Amino acid sequence: MKIVLAATGASGAIYLQRLLSRIDAKEHEVHLVFSGYAKQVIREELGDLDVPEGVKEHGDKTMNVPFVSGSARFDVMVVVPCSMGTLGRIASGTSDSTILRAADVFLKERRKLILVPRETPWNLIHARNVVAVMEAGAIVLPASPSFYAGSNTIEALADTVVDRILDQIGLPNLSAFRWKESGE
Repeated sequence: MKIVLAATGASGAIYLQRLLSRIDAKEHEVHLVFSGYAKQVIREELGDLDVPEGVKEHGDKTMNVPFVSGSARFDVMVVVPCSMGTLGRIASGTSDSTILRAADVFLKERRKLILVPRETPWNLIHARNVVAVMEAGAIVLPASPSFYAGSNTIEALADTVVDRILDQIGLPNLSAFRWKESGE
């Protein structure tokens, strides 16, 4: 699978770190793009991001990467965390950065685009932008952890969101909590 991961300046770097740790970069082609503020927020929240060997890193000011062209065949793009500013620029169709151009390509080519906003509360502009990207074909997966799995650590709680992202990507996810009928 060919995967593009993008990080914006929104809070929630833990979700990106946990996702990176669960995608095998030896089995999949993984590209990672950082917005201008992403690395700053990552440093403030995590210190350093542990990027697995084999993940190709890119800045947000280049169009010299394959996934910004519709002719390059990529399977999925995940923006995690996705700021509401980035989501709004995707909704308006601007393509003036690597992340925005890639998101635009994924939408126009009808490829899977998963946006993971962590922002709360939303204003009406946020809600309208979410509707716009959903109508354009994006999957909006708010970073809303679930508590029913009995998570005992911050990492395990973050993993409840990462499990949903992995499900949407279509990658095996054996550690995800799954509801079962009583008595099973």
